[in-house]
Amino acid sequence: MFHPSSKQIGWIKAGLFLLALIPAARLLFYGFTDRLGANPIEFITRSTGDWTLYFLCITLAVTPLRRLSGWNWLVKLRRMLGLFAFFYVALHFTTFLWFDHFFDLQEMWKDVLKRPFITVGFSAFVLLIPLAATSTNGMVRRLGGKRWQWLHRLIYVIAPLGLLHFWWMKAGKHDFAQPLLFTAIVAALLGLRLYWSLWRSRVTAA
Repeated sequence: MFHPSSKQIGWIKAGLFLLALIPAARLLFYGFTDRLGANPIEFITRSTGDWTLYFLCITLAVTPLRRLSGWNWLVKLRRMLGLFAFFYVALHFTTFLWFDHFFDLQEMWKDVLKRPFITVGFSAFVLLIPLAATSTNGMVRRLGGKRWQWLHRLIYVIAPLGLLHFWWMKAGKHDFAQPLLFTAIVAALLGLRLYWSLWRSRVTAA
């Protein structure tokens, strides 16, 4: 069984950090080289939204992978992966606020209230903010372990909201392959958690 040292975990985290920045670097490179296609805003919006879901899924996969493999050190990567999910959703929202509304908050808010798929996506983004803000060790200590855990269970609401937003985006183009794949992955990851939670409750009650 693989049990890396603290130094090895540091190198793994550094490597993951650089890999996680590649999608953002790609967007910058494409922007400077005029390779964002005929609709640059749509390209950026789609890319940042996709990578938000990728990182949400990867973050949710840490606990099942840790439990199935016995690699408890994986939990040390979860915070960084979750913060990258927030990083890409922040870019996704900034694209919407900047290019669609030119930082006009009033018009942006009207759009949020007017279009349900934006309402759902905006709700997921807002719910992610307290998770990102309380991701530090200091905030864990201030909130206390149980309160921090309850707050971070919002991810079980955020992931379905993100999926619903994604489904709505793709429905207009009749493109259901990706939404179905993401739904299957998230359902499996949350289903494993539910199974383990029920199993633990039965063991405790026995």
